[in-house]
Amino acid sequence: MSGLAPTTLPGRPASLRRRAAALLHRRPLVRLGLLLSAPMLWLVVAYLGALFAMLLTAFWSTDTFTGEVDRTFTWQNFQDLWTGEVYRTIALRSVAVAAGVTVLCLAIAFPMAFYMAKVARPRWRPYLLIAVLTPLWAAYLVKVYAWRVILADDGLLNWALGPLGARGPGYGLTATVLVLTYLWLPYMILPIYTGLERLPDSLLDASGDLGAGTLRTLRRVVAPMVFPSIAAGSLFTFSLSLGDYITVKIVGGRGQLIGNVVYDNIGAANDLPFAAAVATVPVVVMLVYIAAVRRTGALEEL
Repeated sequence: MSGLAPTTLPGRPASLRRRAAALLHRRPLVRLGLLLSAPMLWLVVAYLGALFAMLLTAFWSTDTFTGEVDRTFTWQNFQDLWTGEVYRTIALRSVAVAAGVTVLCLAIAFPMAFYMAKVARPRWRPYLLIAVLTPLWAAYLVKVYAWRVILADDGLLNWALGPLGARGPGYGLTATVLVLTYLWLPYMILPIYTGLERLPDSLLDASGDLGAGTLRTLRRVVAPMVFPSIAAGSLFTFSLSLGDYITVKIVGGRGQLIGNVVYDNIGAANDLPFAAAVATVPVVVMLVYIAAVRRTGALEEL
């Protein structure tokens, strides 16, 4: 009897492994669910859980005298946001800045991506991609403070414009849009480049053979084909600009955006519930923006 135990016990784990492998082989959905369980759990707990906590905190209030958070349900924070003219102005200004950055990124990124994908020689394209990605390797604060030095009254920009009798924008919303455009430009170039690279050269040749000029080809052939890529890039540039607050603090002068209001209420004002209420504004704006992009069908083609 003692000699039978070593021969029967090792067979059970092997049999269980074979059964599990056969089950996973027959049920691909189960296999996919097991593979995605860990990242989905992280998404639910870390991301959606944080959003839920922020939304819940927005319905609380802060005691004016003690500074402690009162966890009684109230709409007061959202009422203050809706009735306060200053907050409506800041929200509209933030959306305008994000839209301006997105438009500028598109205007700069499209010709650059088109040259990289359709004009440059294939052997040069990897080096051009590296050149586009290189600014992303530098630290965020280093790049923003470098622009602060450039935009200063005695900075490089005013020195270069001095012989022409002109001056740079200085610090303010214009400088904020300029710096944010520089920061997020690669996020617009890369999706458009990918879309243009998938565009067959035969379509461009056929458009030219049928008599279409360059502008008409870009408008009627290229733009509709790469619109999903443009939409993808705009989601990056718009969302990143809408929630940014560090650039405004460094080069924005006296201008305020939504991110600054959130930061100030967390730090100086120590009003976490109101900061959470303000933070819901960019979330709602981005949901509306994504819904608008989705209606065009761009997200389904990505």
